[in-house]
Amino acid sequence: MFSKSNNFRHVLWVASSQNVANTMTKNQPVIANFVRTAATGQDKDAKSFAMGIFTGKAHVEQMFPFPQVLNQDQEEFLTALIDPVEKFMSEENNAAVNDANAEIEPDTLQGLKEMGAFGLQVPAELDGVGLNNTQYARLVEIVGKYDLGVGIALGAHQSIGFKGILLAGTEEQRKKYLPSLATGEKMAAFCLTEPGSGSDAASIRTNAKLSPDGKHWIMNGGKIWISNGGIAEVFTVFAQTPVKDEKSGEMKNKVTAFIVERAFGGVTSGAPENKMGIKCSNTAEVHFEDVKIPVENVLGGVGNGFKVAMNILNNGRFGMGAALSGTQRGLIAQAVDFAANRTQFGQKISNFGVIQEKIARMTLKHFVSESMAYIVCGLMDQGFKDFQLEAAISKIYASEAAWEVADECIQIQGGMGYMKDTGTERVMRDLRIFRIFEGTNDILRLFISLTGLQNAGKELKQLQKSLSNPIGNMGLIVEQGILRSKRAAGISTGPDFSSSVHPELRPYAEKLSKNIGEFGATSEALLVKYKKDIIDQQMVCSRLAEAAIDIFGMISVLSRTSKSLNEGSKSGAHESAMTQVFCTEASQRVTRNLQSCTDSTNVNTDKLKSKIAADIVANMGVAAKHPLGF
Repeated sequence: MFSKSNNFRHVLWVASSQNVANTMTKNQPVIANFVRTAATGQDKDAKSFAMGIFTGKAHVEQMFPFPQVLNQDQEEFLTALIDPVEKFMSEENNAAVNDANAEIEPDTLQGLKEMGAFGLQVPAELDGVGLNNTQYARLVEIVGKYDLGVGIALGAHQSIGFKGILLAGTEEQRKKYLPSLATGEKMAAFCLTEPGSGSDAASIRTNAKLSPDGKHWIMNGGKIWISNGGIAEVFTVFAQTPVKDEKSGEMKNKVTAFIVERAFGGVTSGAPENKMGIKCSNTAEVHFEDVKIPVENVLGGVGNGFKVAMNILNNGRFGMGAALSGTQRGLIAQAVDFAANRTQFGQKISNFGVIQEKIARMTLKHFVSESMAYIVCGLMDQGFKDFQLEAAISKIYASEAAWEVADECIQIQGGMGYMKDTGTERVMRDLRIFRIFEGTNDILRLFISLTGLQNAGKELKQLQKSLSNPIGNMGLIVEQGILRSKRAAGISTGPDFSSSVHPELRPYAEKLSKNIGEFGATSEALLVKYKKDIIDQQMVCSRLAEAAIDIFGMISVLSRTSKSLNEGSKSGAHESAMTQVFCTEASQRVTRNLQSCTDSTNVNTDKLKSKIAADIVANMGVAAKHPLGF
C-alpha cells in the first residue's frame, strides 16, 4: 500500500529534520503560546470579544487585523507539510474501507504514525512535531476533508486524550508520557462520560481513595462511549475523591484528574460500540477495578479535576471548527462537480436559480466556519487566555453548518447522492456526532449565554455599588448615564469599527455595531427582569446564544475580508460579496432573536411549549387524539 508513499514520508522526514534544526524551537506547543503580538500592548488577560458583547462592548483590537500568527519559518514548514498530507489522505487512506471494516487499515495507521500525526502539538524535544494551534488547525482541516473517522481517532488521542498532560502535567509527567504518545507507540483516551453523567460532569460516580500508606489512589468505576477506549494504553480519567474543605474542615467529594495506564492492572475495555458513523474510530466502555494509581499521577492537583476537564475541552474544541471546515470544503467540491456536469431540461443544473442559491449558502456556511476557526486558533496563538466562548461558538456553528452542507450536497446530487458509492451518506453519518460530543450544542448554547450574563451581572453590581459613592465614581456614572440616554433616544451604543474594517464593508460593520448595542441592552434587561432565575429561562438563553453566534460570525468575516481587500487578494471581491450577504441576513436574525428574548408574546409561547412537552412526557408519547378517532 505504501509503495506510493515512500517519497511522501521522505518529504516529511526532511521537513521535520530541517524543522528540528531551524524551526522547531520557534514552533512551541499550545501551552507555550506563540505570542507574535506581545509588543502591541494588548492585554492577554482581558475578557474576550464574545464576553464583551454581553455588556454592549467589543474588544475590537482582538479581532482586527485578522490573525497572522505564523512567522516565515512556520509558514515554510507548514507549506512543506500540506501537499504530502493531502496526498496521503486522498491516495493512501481509504475512508470507505475504514468505514466498512470499522477500523483504520493497519498500513494507514502505521503511515500516520510515521508522519508524526499522533503528536502534532507535542514539543520536538519530546518527539513531537511542535505545531502551534494555527498550524495544527490547517492539517486537521485536511484530515476532516477526507475522513472524519480518522480525524476522531487522532483528535481523541491528542486533542483531548493526552491534552491534559500537555496543559497541566508536571515536567516529570510530560517527559514520562508524551514521547511514546507523540509517536503513536501508545494511544490515549479521555475518560469523563458515565451512564449517569454526560454533560453534568460533576455527577460522575467513578471514585478514587487514597491507600493506607498514602502512595496510591485506588480507583473503581466505569466510563462509557470512550473514543479510543478499547485500544488506548494511557487514559486521562476523572473520578470523585475525598477532599478536606478548607473553611469547614469537612471531607467533601471533588473531581480529580488522573493519568492511568492500562498496565497498572484492573483496567478493562468492552467490545467496540456499533455506531451510526465514525465507525473506524474505536469507541468502547472502560472499567476500573481496584486500579492502583501512583500519587504522582494526579493531574493538575487533587480536587481540580473539573477545572482540568474544562480546560482540556476548551483547548481542544477549536480543532473541530477546522476539521469541519475541511469537510464542508470537500462536500462543496463534490456538489459543484455534479451540478456543473448534470444536464436537465437542456442545460446544466448549475444554471438553475434554486441550485445556485444552495451552492451560495453552502459556501457562505463554509466561509463563516473557516473564518471562525482561524480567528479562534489565532487568538490562542497570540496568547489571549479567554477564548472559551469563541471556541464554543465555533464548534456549534461548524457542526451545524457541516450537517446542512452535507444535506444540500445530497439534495443537489438527487438520487445519486443517496447512493453509498458517492460517499456522501458516510460523511453525513460521520457528521451527526459532532453536535453531541465535547459538549452538546444545546448545553454549549446555555454555557455561552449564562457565562456571558454572569460577567455582565458583575458589571451591573459594580455600577450599583458606585452609586453609593457618586463623587468617587463620577466618570463611570456619567458614562453609564450617556449610554442609557442614547438607548432611550434610539441611538446606537455599539462600538466603532470604522477605522478597522475596509471602507467597502463599513455599512455592514455599522449593522454589527448596532447589533452589539442591542445585545448589551437585551442582556441587561434580562438580568434586571430575571436576576438569578435567568438560569431557568433556557429557551430565552438559547435565542440569546443564537444572536451571539451570528455576531461572532459577522466580526469574523468582516475581519477576514478586510484583510483580503487591504492586501488586494484575487478573491477579495468574492469574499466581500459573501460578507455582505452574511452580515445582512445575520444582522436581521440577531434583531429578531433579541426582540424575542423580551417580547411577551414569545415568553408566553415558551410557556406553552413547556406545557406541550409536559403533556407528552406524562403520556409517554404523542398526546393528541388520532384524527381517525381510533
